[in-house]
Amino acid sequence: MAISPPYPTYSPGPGSGAHPHWWQRRWVRYGALITLLALSGLVILALVRRQTGTEGFLVGLGLAVLPVPWLIAAFRWLDRVEPGPWRNLVFAFAWGACAAALIAIVANSFATKWIATSTADPASADTLGATVIAPIVEESAKAASVLLVFLFRRRDFTGIVDGVVIAGVTATGFAFTENILYLGTAFGTDQLTGDSGIASVTAATFFVRIVMSPFAHPLFTVLTGIGFGISALSSERQHARRALLPLGGLLLAMSMHAFWNGSSSFGEFGFFAVYGAFMLPAFGLLTWLAIWTRQRELRTVREELPAYVYAGWLGPAEPFVLGSMRARRTARDHARRHFGGRPAARAVAQYEAYATSLAFLRHRGRRGRAGADFVVREQELLAELWQRRGVARPALEYAARVSAPARPLYAAPAPYWYGRPAAPHPAHNPYRS
Repeated sequence: MAISPPYPTYSPGPGSGAHPHWWQRRWVRYGALITLLALSGLVILALVRRQTGTEGFLVGLGLAVLPVPWLIAAFRWLDRVEPGPWRNLVFAFAWGACAAALIAIVANSFATKWIATSTADPASADTLGATVIAPIVEESAKAASVLLVFLFRRRDFTGIVDGVVIAGVTATGFAFTENILYLGTAFGTDQLTGDSGIASVTAATFFVRIVMSPFAHPLFTVLTGIGFGISALSSERQHARRALLPLGGLLLAMSMHAFWNGSSSFGEFGFFAVYGAFMLPAFGLLTWLAIWTRQRELRTVREELPAYVYAGWLGPAEPFVLGSMRARRTARDHARRHFGGRPAARAVAQYEAYATSLAFLRHRGRRGRAGADFVVREQELLAELWQRRGVARPALEYAARVSAPARPLYAAPAPYWYGRPAAPHPAHNPYRS
């Protein structure tokens, strides 16, 4: 007798894309995107090199790359609860470093020249360009990356942390290219004037942009990401909220960017005053918000997964382990040492990620914010968990034993359930003798 799969299957309808047009094929879309970013990278490379010279470009490149690994690592750490795919981060960084930087250089240059030729005070063109034009152009260009991931990678964009990470990585790429330009130009100035050492323009630029404020661009654009993240948490019926929140975040990013750029015109110590009284507190506040959101995500995992324990999909200790980053790491390490090395650890990491997505999906469902595909998506995630249970469950049980608290391993389920999870198919039920 044929055994049906433990989750519903659906045959593609006439409008489901079973036979997509050539421009709808994945390889065509990926190819077009890669080509666009590659061309943007080549053009921006030529523009920056023309302004800095080859030697200045190499010096700028070597100095500008220094904060990049630290910033990427910080955003990746923040995203460890439900890690998004690397391809999204690669796209975000490439968009910021290539496409957004190219848009900014061309648009800022054009706008500054237009202001200089159309106003009675051409000397004010640079100030207006830095405080008005640059924030609008640059934040809009960076926000396009967040918008694209929000629209076309919707399953990977489920909350505030996702918005913060995509926005922050995009801004890191943008700042990387911009720093090459500024540092390379400063080095060229020093070559002309003969200055060197700590009194040089290069040293001053490096101190301000790399040491003092490597977080500036990520800080601005993260506001846009938070707007998109809150929008992702909103119900699909809240159309105005879903549209206005990203726009509000973008306007805040532009305002903060303009205030920061204009700080140099606030007097001799205006820059340092704005840095100490505004930028550092804002950075600390947003850092706290991001970490608090991360902890809330772990609490959501612990609260939502017990429903699947009762239905037989998860082991009794798994909600506790999956709600603790330390216990998760213990499970991956145990799998790597005793169940097949890195492939086993990777399977456990995937199990943890799918379980986290399942918890977030159920949380949205209980709050009335799940989409129409809730049941299908839930069964897809359960099927992914079931495929990896052979390696993941022993590792998770071990992690529970070595790090179990002096309280029950999982909390009681929420009083209102968004649909009772189906039990595993009888052919696969672990509690069936």
